[in-house]
Amino acid sequence: MKRLDRLKDKVIVITGASSGIGEAMARLYAAHGARVVLGARSGGKLEALAAEINASGGSAVWRATDVVRPEECSALVETAVAEFGGVDVLVCNAGLSMRALFDEVDLAVLHRLMDVNFWGAVNCCKYALPHLQRSRGSIVGISSVAGLHGLPGRTGYSASKYALTGFLETLRIENLKKGLHVMVACPGFTASNVRFSALTADGSQQGATPRNEAKMMSAEEVARIVGRGIVRRQRLCLMEAEGRATHFVKKFAPAFLDRMFYMVMAREPDSPLR
Repeated sequence: MKRLDRLKDKVIVITGASSGIGEAMARLYAAHGARVVLGARSGGKLEALAAEINASGGSAVWRATDVVRPEECSALVETAVAEFGGVDVLVCNAGLSMRALFDEVDLAVLHRLMDVNFWGAVNCCKYALPHLQRSRGSIVGISSVAGLHGLPGRTGYSASKYALTGFLETLRIENLKKGLHVMVACPGFTASNVRFSALTADGSQQGATPRNEAKMMSAEEVARIVGRGIVRRQRLCLMEAEGRATHFVKKFAPAFLDRMFYMVMAREPDSPLR
């Protein structure tokens, strides 16, 4: 954990900071001396979280932000600049999940996934980039194992995470000579609110997860691993055996991986795979 002390005085903008992984990152990084700038749609939750961090000796500000709206992403970045003088790290964490077969899903659900998971990150990067280039800072995209290999029953989710990865890798290459660090972080299944708000075929929220939360990574564990990845300036941050195996097996036996993913997802309670 001492490695995370290198985040001290860094200005870290976190989207989706009102719950789950985003909230865990805000608490952990502030505890190690970072100045955190919190963005999410729920202003009330952000206000309470920032107040708690500040009361415990940390440094936090917040701005209600819907990442789908470019003007709100711009305002979030400007809050960081106005309050703390710049941006050192942008964590694009805001996201939605889904659970439905493509045969049955309403196209509006897929558009919504792309708007939040892909365009939300693009919007934030657009306004933060000049500041990050000046600070030679970091952009972190919270992707997923579903961004490494297609996840059945999650077409919109996988597509949005693949798009995020392609965007960030290209951004890294464009900025090779500007000192910008870009990291794609791929948690496995994580116990967080995003699973309960996952969209079903008609766009309604799932409301309950079919998976055993006790066997998943915790949001706090993900926050620690991402923090270490920022400090180490990693390119790809894989967090558990499932993600590392997916990354490796895909290179040599992609058809086998297809079958494994199908088998695993078909075993979920009430799986859409029949």
